Amino acid sequence: MPRLATGFSLPGHAETTEFWVVRHGESTWNVLGRYQGQVDVPLSLEGRLQAAMLAERLTGQPFDAVYSSDLSRALETARIVTERLTLPLFTGAQPTGMQASGASLPGPGASGPPPVQLDPGLREIDVGLLSGKDTPQLRLEHADYLEALRADPWATPRPGGESMKDLYARSGASFQEMRRRHPGGRVLVFTHGGVVRVAVGLALGGVVHEAWARLSVTNTSVTRILLTAAGGTLLGFNDSAHLESLNEATEADDVLGPGQPS
Repeated sequence: MPRLATGFSLPGHAETTEFWVVRHGESTWNVLGRYQGQVDVPLSLEGRLQAAMLAERLTGQPFDAVYSSDLSRALETARIVTERLTLPLFTGAQPTGMQASGASLPGPGASGPPPVQLDPGLREIDVGLLSGKDTPQLRLEHADYLEALRADPWATPRPGGESMKDLYARSGASFQEMRRRHPGGRVLVFTHGGVVRVAVGLALGGVVHEAWARLSVTNTSVTRILLTAAGGTLLGFNDSAHLESLNEATEADDVLGPGQPS
């Protein structure tokens, strides 16, 4: 069993699922500085370029399965990246309640790009009435909500939407289901900034409620975690080295707040 430099032992391979969790590329509403939530907003031109740069970085990497939020900004990112991947161990089993995007699923021993399996549980936090609004509008129209959010950022729901507590329960259940389906495997997940924070929380055994807003998640960044039935390990967070040649990548999202127009 491998040991970390701290002396802690990593869990055995057969009981561990490794997740590479990717935030989607920049969307058209990221550019405009609007809250998105679960509105289906496409990638911007810059977002597609970011996804292509991640695809180049991950070319040839083997993954046992690929999952995505069913929102188009995540799914489009997934499709751009998975064209460059290989599929070493896929068994052809399709998760219950999840939907495969694209061609029929290959059988045992198949090679080539893995199918992208859609999971609505990986959607971004539901921002309800905040959808489409920018920060000045929030301050004008939802001052009471902003005050409640400052007092309790964990359990305060977006007006007509979800709280971080709700998101943690919903998308955390999706991660646990993927873990059960792929013991000993490596799984690639395309999702949103809020869900990346959930993955970090699962790896660390929970997140201090005030810490959510201190986790900055860049478009197409990769966060790596290990999960077992007993807990998890954070291997890497917000790795966006593939974007170093770009001038800027959006970090604000529907948890931190929308990015500002450039």
